[in-house]
Parts: sequence; structure tokens; C-alpha cells
Amino acid sequence: MSSQSVGGGSARKRCADAAAALRDLVADGQTLAVGGFGLCGIPEALIAALRDSGVKDLTVISNNAGVDGFGLGQLLETRQIRKMISSYVGENKEFERQFLGGELELEFNPQGTLAERLRAGGAGIPAFFTATGYGTVVAEGKETREFGGKHYVLETALVADVSLVKAWKADEAGNLVFRKTARNFNPACAMAGKVCVAEVEEVVPTGTIDPDHVHLPGIYVDRIVLNPTPEKRIEQRTVRGAK
Repeated sequence: MSSQSVGGGSARKRCADAAAALRDLVADGQTLAVGGFGLCGIPEALIAALRDSGVKDLTVISNNAGVDGFGLGQLLETRQIRKMISSYVGENKEFERQFLGGELELEFNPQGTLAERLRAGGAGIPAFFTATGYGTVVAEGKETREFGGKHYVLETALVADVSLVKAWKADEAGNLVFRKTARNFNPACAMAGKVCVAEVEEVVPTGTIDPDHVHLPGIYVDRIVLNPTPEKRIEQRTVRGAK
């Protein structure tokens, strides 16, 4: 890992492009946490660069698995993902085909549980009990306990080798600002990664962002990639019918 682009001074966090940010960072067999919710707030340039890197046998933690041909769906098509740790995967026919065909491992999580597992990983909490999923397939093979007359399931924290996240704005020190619902899983994914790469639409000088407006401190961000013109696809376009 290059000491000139991870850690060190804030100016060293800026990378020329997504491919440069991942070049000495990703490897076969790694676990990656990828931010986003559906197609909202996904690090699309970093995902494309990950596809082009050719790394394989990946375990990917992400709420969704993209859609066919875009987002993480690209990595499914190239068979670079071995296992998904996800909550909702219903918009991806290739995901469904691979899973039902026994070609893809899947660890399903209730959405809140997935968020808390990532948060716990970033906070250094190894595991926690939750009532969600007790008595269902989610609890199979897991420790359960009773507290105050209620039953709970033990869930372990999630920690990733690399986190890929999307933000709206960053300063040169890596402090991030997310825009509206595009924040979603991104902060939790960033904190759960041993190394975090952030794709942003704008980079401003350090000190430009009001400290009260920082959503994620730069201490969690190791590399920054500028992508000023993301596609921002609409996953489900809904329009009002003609009167």
C-alpha cells in the first residue's frame, strides 16, 4: 500500500482517478463494504474501476447488489463476486440466477441489522443482540438469549478490508458531506473499512466546510476520487398518468 496516498498529510489523499485509487489496494479474496441504497449514492466510478481491475473471489457487503449492468451488477456479470452480504437484492435478475443456481453465496440480513453490524464494526464492538429475526431463518445457527422475557439473536460485527463510498463533497483532508438520502449506508460502510476510498462530486480546500456541516470526519477516509459528473440513474421511474 502506498504511503503517499494512504494516511500521512491531507494532500496525499487525492488520487488521479478511480483506477489509481484502487491499483495497489484491492486484491483477490478481499471483503469490501460498498455504500449506497439501490442506485442512490453508489460509488459508480469506483465500482467500474474495481471491475476493470480484474480482482475476483470477493465478498461484498452492500444493502443491494446493483441492477443488471450497473453498479455491483457489473461485478456479478464478470463473476468477480463470490459472496454477497446484503439486505435487498430483488432488482437484479443475474443475482437471482446465480444464487438459485448455487453459483453465488448469500448472507441475508434485515436492513436495520445490516446497518448495525456495519456500525458495530466501525465502533470496535464485536457483536450485539437484537430481537429482529428471532424465530426466522435469519436466526438459524446463531446464538440466542432471553432478556426481560424477550428473545434475541446474537449478530456479529462486519469489518471490511476496503470500503468504497460515495459523497457529495470532500475537502482535501477527506472530511465528507453527503447529499440528502444519498447518505444512506455510506458513513457506516466508511467506518467499517480498514481503508476507505471516497468518490465525490466536488473537492474543496481544507477549512472550507463548516465543521458543523461535516457528516463524516476525514480520519475515516484514506483516499479521495473526483467524479464530477456521475450518472445518478433512477432505479424505478414513476410518472403520473395522463389525465
